[in-house]
Amino acid sequence: MITGELKRDIDALWLEFWQGGITNPLTVIEQITYLMFARLLDVNEARDENRERRSDKAFKRRFGEDEQDLRWSHFRHLGADNMLFLVRDRVFPHFRKTSTSGTSFAEFMKDAQLMIQKPSLLVKAVNMIDKLPLTEGDTKGDLYEYLLSKLTTAGINGQFRTPRHIIRLMVDMLEPKPTDVIADPSAGTGGFLVQVMEHLMEKFTSPEGVIEETDPDTGEEYNIYTGDLLEEHRKHIRTGMFHGFDFDATMLRIAAMNLMLHDVDNPDIHYQDTLSNSFSERFPKAGKEAFDIVLANPPFKGSLDYEDVDADLLRQVKTKKTELLFLVLILRMLKPGGRSATIVPDGVLFGSSIAHVALRKLLIDKNQLEAVISLPSGVFKPYAGVSTGILVFTKGGRTDNVFFYDVQADGFSLDDKRDPVEENDLPACLIRWRARNLRKDNERTDKAFFVSANEIRKTNYDLSLNRYKEAVYQEEKYDPPKVVLERIRTLNDDIAFELAELEEMLR
Repeated sequence: MITGELKRDIDALWLEFWQGGITNPLTVIEQITYLMFARLLDVNEARDENRERRSDKAFKRRFGEDEQDLRWSHFRHLGADNMLFLVRDRVFPHFRKTSTSGTSFAEFMKDAQLMIQKPSLLVKAVNMIDKLPLTEGDTKGDLYEYLLSKLTTAGINGQFRTPRHIIRLMVDMLEPKPTDVIADPSAGTGGFLVQVMEHLMEKFTSPEGVIEETDPDTGEEYNIYTGDLLEEHRKHIRTGMFHGFDFDATMLRIAAMNLMLHDVDNPDIHYQDTLSNSFSERFPKAGKEAFDIVLANPPFKGSLDYEDVDADLLRQVKTKKTELLFLVLILRMLKPGGRSATIVPDGVLFGSSIAHVALRKLLIDKNQLEAVISLPSGVFKPYAGVSTGILVFTKGGRTDNVFFYDVQADGFSLDDKRDPVEENDLPACLIRWRARNLRKDNERTDKAFFVSANEIRKTNYDLSLNRYKEAVYQEEKYDPPKVVLERIRTLNDDIAFELAELEEMLR
């Protein structure tokens, strides 16, 4: 979530665009994205320069010797007229030139244009973006989420970001390796893919090889990894590991930028409706048995052109519900033995339609359903109050027992404010998940328990946690009825006495 001073800064920047004559919300978001990229491109260049000085490892520069004045650290100090001329006539053409570089970001930069015509607006926008903590965590995605909330169409296609701590739980449960090939068929701003990269850096980078650096211009702190245990896999990570698809080009632009800033130079990010016939036609290798891991939070609603849906998906589950079709798609995308953690609305877990039951039957009878993690209904507030769960499954294999966990708190209040709170079941959920093969106890009054596949089959493949969890009832002791009646009689007598006194005073 984005709150406090940062939220006020974005509101002020949004207002500046409107007062400057740019009133289309999508155009505002696009222009802010371009300027964010200009700044982050310079930050990345500075980091690589520092790394080169320390390790003597050369890197491919983003700016030539004659293009140093195109860097954010240079033009942000210019006056209004000079800044507008440089950014409009040289920086943006430089962006468009990257469209011939073969990088994934190039796909979204080939039509880049500066729509800001007022020099004063550009200066204000640059100054405000310069103050934003873009290098801290996934702030870029948080910014986009907040900007998207200003659109009147926000949420129509389920376009809201998955909370970062939920993403982290899902990634930690799957424990990706640097040799894996990973995809998100509804990538959005790339949160899942970025978290995988952060997981790899945490797990496979030598602590002795981490050097803390401070940007001399902004004072922002970041790490340089010189003892990188991922080095032997670096080419695969930068060009072959990450694959993302979505039908929102603005979100994909941020996804590509996000990954580039996490040392993934050329992620495979594409504009594509993955449920359509054209997906397997355009990307035959990605469409079937291509990935070791698929992480996703597919859109739960939105328009769906039934005629354009891939016929192969409909043969598995005949439905218009995107959440069901995405699960079939993910199974098709996974290699045999490949795994997925996918967020689904609760209806997928207990829906009684033919399509719902067929989907759950497919997961349990022809694949290995590993876990059902029940999430509290406020996880996606303030953008949606839908109740959701996480399905963890492996393509192929056999389902014997399914791990259930009842997450009742995720570390934030479950209202629209989503303020931090002490109650948080996510760490315990991950601990129990990792120890699932060691613990033999199966108390269904606990938050974690197992249910056999045979028992699930007997309930028409119902996967709702409450179907199997046993509630603990505490006996409440009450006073005998005669004692309660005597108390009521005493209270009535006291009321009557007080009323009589009041009447006497009023005479």
